[in-house]
Amino acid sequence: MSTNRRQFLRYMLASLSTPYLLTACDSDSPEQQNKTNQFIITNQMLRMDSSRVFSLSVASGDPSSNGLVLWTRIDPSAYRPQEDLHFQIARTPGFKTDSFVAQGRVNAADISELNDYTVHINLDGLLRPNRHYYYRFVYDNTVSRVGRCRTAPAEDASPDLKLAVLTCQDYLNGYYGALARLAQDDSIDFVVHLGDYIYETANTAASVPLFADRSIELPSAYGVAMGLEDYRTIYRKVRRDPFMQQAMEQHTWIITTDDHETADDCYWDYERDTLGAPGHPLTEDPVFGNDPNLLMRLKLDSQQAWSEYIPARVTFDHSAAHPHDALTVYRRIKLGGLIDLIMTDTRTYRTAHPCGEKYLLNRYLPLCKLNQQDQQSMYGETQRDWVFNGITQSTAQWKVLGNQTYMGRLGLYLNENKKLLMSADAWDGYEVERERLMALLQDNKTENFVVLTGDLHSCIASHLRYRFGNAPLISGENVLGVEFMTPSVTSANFASQILKNNPTESREKLFDALAGSTVRLKNPHIDYFNSNFYGYSTIKFTPNFCEWRAYEIDKNTNSDSVALVERAAFRKHVERNKLTRLHVKEEV
Repeated sequence: MSTNRRQFLRYMLASLSTPYLLTACDSDSPEQQNKTNQFIITNQMLRMDSSRVFSLSVASGDPSSNGLVLWTRIDPSAYRPQEDLHFQIARTPGFKTDSFVAQGRVNAADISELNDYTVHINLDGLLRPNRHYYYRFVYDNTVSRVGRCRTAPAEDASPDLKLAVLTCQDYLNGYYGALARLAQDDSIDFVVHLGDYIYETANTAASVPLFADRSIELPSAYGVAMGLEDYRTIYRKVRRDPFMQQAMEQHTWIITTDDHETADDCYWDYERDTLGAPGHPLTEDPVFGNDPNLLMRLKLDSQQAWSEYIPARVTFDHSAAHPHDALTVYRRIKLGGLIDLIMTDTRTYRTAHPCGEKYLLNRYLPLCKLNQQDQQSMYGETQRDWVFNGITQSTAQWKVLGNQTYMGRLGLYLNENKKLLMSADAWDGYEVERERLMALLQDNKTENFVVLTGDLHSCIASHLRYRFGNAPLISGENVLGVEFMTPSVTSANFASQILKNNPTESREKLFDALAGSTVRLKNPHIDYFNSNFYGYSTIKFTPNFCEWRAYEIDKNTNSDSVALVERAAFRKHVERNKLTRLHVKEEV
C-alpha cells in the first residue's frame, strides 16, 4: 500500500481530532497515567525561528471544563514526511520544569497535504477547570510562538465571565487593528465569533483593492472561491495577518459560520438538494450550467477548509457525499453553571429566501407577501429540535444563542399587511420559525435569554418580543429576552455603502432613513441602532446582570495602538428583560 493511501485511510478514520500520544505529564495532572519520568523537550534544545515552520502561528478553541482544542499548521516548505510534531502545556509562558503540565507527540503519518498540514489537538480530560494555560508546538527542533488558552469553569461553578464578540472581518476591506486591541485585553475570558471569519471574495483584474497591501489572488483566478484550494488560500492569507495571529494566540475562541465562508446569501436548495448560491459563478455563468453537483462540491470544499483552519471540536467526514453528513457546526459550549452558549448554523440547512433569488431586492427590501413563511426555516428540522431542547433543558443561569442574522424585526411596518422589510435574509424572512422560538420561550418561561448576533455590519441593542409590532415596548410577558448585534470588524457598513454608491444630494436622505432615531421610531423594540462604525463588542455575565459594550476601531489604520472608543453600553438585570442604558456616545 502506498504512503499516500495509508495516510488517507488514517485520516479518514480519525475521529474528533488529530491522534496523539501523551509522552509526559506532571503528577498533578488529571490524566490517570503518570508519565513524570518521561523525556521533556527543553528550551535549550530548540531553534527559535518559529515563522519558518509555524507560519500561521497557533490557536485554541472550544473550551470545556477539562480541556480545549489546540491548533497549528506546518508550513509545507518546512514539512518533513518522517518528522513527528510535539506539543507542550505549562502553567507559565517560560515552560520551566516547575510549571510543566503535559507533553504529547503527533505521529508524522497524521500530518500531510490531505489536511493541508493542519492539526487539531483535543485536550479534553487533561486540564483543570477555569484556568489559563500556555502551550507551544515543536517540529524539526523548532518551537512555535507561545499561545495562551483558558478552560471553562466547572459546571457547579459560576464565576463572572467576559466574552468578546466578533463578526464580518473582510480581509480586503480593512486592517485588523481591532484584533490587535483584542489581543491586548487580558480581561476577556473567551472570544465568540459569529461568522464571516473569511470572505469568499478576492481581487480580480477588473477590481482595485481598497488597500494596496490587502489583496488575495486565488488559484482559480476567479473573483470568488471556486473550490477547496481557493478557500484554503483565503484562510492562509487571513491567518498570516499579524494582528489575527496575536488575537488567536492570546485567547481561546468559539467560532461558527455564516454565509461568506461559502458564498454570499447561501442557503440549501431542497428542491434540487444542493447548495443555493445566488450570484455565484457556478449559479450564474452558463459555462457551469448551474450544475447541482458542482454546487454540492463547493459546499463540501468550504466545509473542509473551515474544519481545517478553525480550532473547533468538530469532525469533517471526508467520505461523506452530502454536506449535511460531512460536518456539524452547531454545538453547545457550557461555560460553568453561568452560561450555556448555543452556537448555531443558519446557512447549511436554511430554506431559500421567501421572495426568491433572482434579484438582490428579492432578499433586501423585498416587496413580496412572504407567502411561504410556514415552509421557511433557518435551522432545518434537526437543528431546530436541538436548539429548542437545548434552551428548555438548560440549567445555566444565562441561555445565550450564538446567532448570525438579526432575529428581531427591522423594517417599516404600517400594519401586518403593509410592511417593508430591510432584509428577508434575516429572521424577518423566516417569521413563522421565529414565532415558534418566541412561543417556546414564553411557554417555557425561559429567563435570562440573550441572543448574540452579527452579519448586518451594524450595532444594535434590542428586545425580543413574542409578537413584534408598532405598539410601545412595555415590560411584561411580551418581552422575552434581549439581542445584541456586534459591529463588523472591517466589512462595509451602510454608511460607507451610501457614500460609495449614491450621489451627494441623496446621501442625506439615506442617512436620515438609517439613523438610529428613525429606526427606533418604526421598531420600538430597538433601543440602540448605529451603522456608522467598525469594531467589536464585549459582554460580561455575572449572577446578577449581563453588561454589553460596543467599541469603535478605525479599520483604515494598520496599527496595534489604534484608538479604542466605547460607543454604547447596556445592562440587563436578571430580574427583568428591559435594557438599561449605561452609556451612548451618539447614534447615526
